[in-house]
Amino acid sequence: MNDRTIVIIGSGLAGYTLAREIRKLDRDTAITMVSQDHGAVYSKPKLSTALADKKTPEALVMKAASQMADELGMRVLPNWAVTGIDRESKSILLEGGERLAYRDLVLALGADPIRLHMAGNAVSQVLSVNDLDDYRHFRQRLERSSSVVILGAGLIGCEFANDMAAQGIQVTVIDPQGWPMARLLPEQPGCFLQARLEAAGVRFFLDNSVECIDQVSGKPSQLTLKNGDVMAADVVLSAVGLRPRTQLAEDAGLRVNRGIVVDRYLATSDPHVYGLGDCIQLADFCLPYVMPIMRQARALAATLCGTATQVVYPAMPIVVKTPACPTVVCPAPASENGEWATTLSEQGCESLLQDAQGRTIGFALLGQETSRWQKLAATLPDWLA
Repeated sequence: MNDRTIVIIGSGLAGYTLAREIRKLDRDTAITMVSQDHGAVYSKPKLSTALADKKTPEALVMKAASQMADELGMRVLPNWAVTGIDRESKSILLEGGERLAYRDLVLALGADPIRLHMAGNAVSQVLSVNDLDDYRHFRQRLERSSSVVILGAGLIGCEFANDMAAQGIQVTVIDPQGWPMARLLPEQPGCFLQARLEAAGVRFFLDNSVECIDQVSGKPSQLTLKNGDVMAADVVLSAVGLRPRTQLAEDAGLRVNRGIVVDRYLATSDPHVYGLGDCIQLADFCLPYVMPIMRQARALAATLCGTATQVVYPAMPIVVKTPACPTVVCPAPASENGEWATTLSEQGCESLLQDAQGRTIGFALLGQETSRWQKLAATLPDWLA
């Protein structure tokens, strides 16, 4: 391999979108992608709705790594672990001792599920779904299960709860907050969402948490809650959030905070190493969502192809995949302060976040109110202009 190669570590949405965007601008520059797994293309957001969509794990795969390599004229190395970055020689180290030289390196490492600290002999049996292999294992467990407890009532927890309840699975969601999606929704919309999901069959234990998980061979897991309640579950699914993968960057001496710190050009503290997707922190933003990744990939592709381009973030609504209660939320940046004004009806809920000048800077729309989200989003100020 020559040292004019762009090397991308990571074969998720961020890595493959970047490769596609580069190829729109440049058909010749060598690209090598290194993947710690099979490297196949699939839609990660669809993992939380695959049951209702009647999609098996195999059916979620859209293209194999070899197909993507041919389509984009690039090299894809599946099932390779990167053990280090040698910034002085501009190369990465692979498991087994092989080195790959780079002109520019892109870290599209993704994020890992946060693991809760709990007591008990069955903590290791708690599942999380962060990729296709995780989902395959989860589906195998579901085949012989009738009850699932989800730890976390955030966006992913609610999506999985809706998906499983719609298939007749007994679903219980446990969360220390007072209402679902409390990080994104104010209380009234959160309670509206809860009521709709409860009507669909989901049980909530809020203002609560699991302290201990035990299991006797052949029997369901026994969960002991903070308030002393005990419940049984065939499967326990953790959906309490993600933590950016930063260790590889930190070991290489790159600047790390909540994520791998990048500037508006997505460059790290090394001008030949860039970050992209769930693993990065750009200004105050750590955004594990599709729309920011698409924006980042287009800007970075232009930069890598010779036109330095800053990332711009408009207001980017999040469409929550809960058919029992359609929900679209557009939070304001953490630096913005405001107050929520909520209007409720039997069919929907509208909450507008307004700043001191009366401008709408964010919203939460649920039920029939979601029909207006695109029009409303167009009126919001940019997050990062």
